[in-house]
Amino acid sequence: MTSPSPRPHHRPLARWSGYFEEFEGGADPARVSEAADVAATLLVRGARGSDDDAVAGRLLRLADEEGIETIAELWAGAPADSLAGCLWRLYALRSWVHADPHGAAREFAAGRRIAEVHEVVAGVADPPGPDELRVMVDQVLTGIATADFADVLLRAAAFARVVAAGRADLALDPHVVAPMLRMAEQVEAAGHLELAGRLA
Repeated sequence: MTSPSPRPHHRPLARWSGYFEEFEGGADPARVSEAADVAATLLVRGARGSDDDAVAGRLLRLADEEGIETIAELWAGAPADSLAGCLWRLYALRSWVHADPHGAAREFAAGRRIAEVHEVVAGVADPPGPDELRVMVDQVLTGIATADFADVLLRAAAFARVVAAGRADLALDPHVVAPMLRMAEQVEAAGHLELAGRLA
């Protein structure tokens, strides 16, 4: 039985504090939350000015040097209907697929056999498989996004919903089915907020 780990092991938050000079004293929860929002906004929306460019550069260097999990630690407590919360859920899905590719493929294949694909998520006719999901999420998490973020969210939601169906079909513990279904619903709802221009 596998499920996305709610909080994989990360390096201490102090390791990234120097990359965000305007957020010195990052132990303050409000500053951590603000840094999470800035990082998420830059990754999804891109830099909009010279100050953003400087922070974006530090953010991408941090991802290259320390790994994306260092940044993901910032997003762990963010609400599901925020950019930071969406990135955390994408990161959790990606981490699970990386950690258990065979289990992910098995559960996805089982779900594809029983899920009505055209009904999985409105507008997503072909949910991505595990490898496609990793590539898609990596593109968002390791650089300033160029893809349509609503599409990324809806496709990730479709993937999670197919996996949840697969877990149910394989008669896995309900405690691993329900969290995946909940994640699918949260990411799908965020995708519709993004389409409406209301995801921040």
